[in-house]
Amino acid sequence: MSVYEYLPAEIARLGVTRKAAGLVLGQVHTHARLSREREERAREGPAEILNLSELLIAMWERVEWERIAHVMTEQQMPVYVPGQDPRVGRREEQRMQRVALDVAAAKQHGGAPAEMLRHRVYRIVAQRAGPPGGGEPRLTVHMMASSLGEGAHRAWTVYGRPGGLYQQGAYRITSVEQVLPEPGELL
Repeated sequence: MSVYEYLPAEIARLGVTRKAAGLVLGQVHTHARLSREREERAREGPAEILNLSELLIAMWERVEWERIAHVMTEQQMPVYVPGQDPRVGRREEQRMQRVALDVAAAKQHGGAPAEMLRHRVYRIVAQRAGPPGGGEPRLTVHMMASSLGEGAHRAWTVYGRPGGLYQQGAYRITSVEQVLPEPGELL
C-alpha cells in the first residue's frame, strides 16, 4: 500500500510557513492580500473536474497567511518565527501520526511494508487539438505525482481512455507544471 509523506494541504501550508519565516507583519499582510486576490481569480476561472484544484490550493494558502498574521498580532511577534508558532509543531506531530497510522494500516492489509510516496502537485492543462490560437477551451486538472512525466501520464490515464473527457473533445496535454511545493522548494 502506498502512503503519502505529505498531503496537498500539508504541502501548501508548509510552503506558506517557510515563505513567512523572517517576515514582518506588514509583509505577511501583503502576502495575505495577494493570496485573497489569487483565490478570487481562481473562483472566477473555469471549475476544475477533480477535488484538487487551483481554487482549493489558493484557499489553503490564503487561510495560512491569514492565520500567521493573526498569530503574529496575538503573540506580538516583530518577525514571524515558525518555531514560536504552536500550531506549526502540532501540525507536524499530526502529520507524523497520520503517516504512522497509514503505515500500520498498510501492514495489516497486505503484510508488505508501505511504500512512502513523496509526491508533488502538478497542474496539467489540456487543449483541443487543432489550429493554434483558435481560442479553444482548456481543461485544467491538478494531480499528485512524483514527476512532471508521471503527472501527465496519470492525467492521460484518467481522462484519455476511450469515452474519456480528453477523447470526447480531441484534447491533448499542452503543459504540465509543478505547483506544490513551488519549483525549487524542498520538503
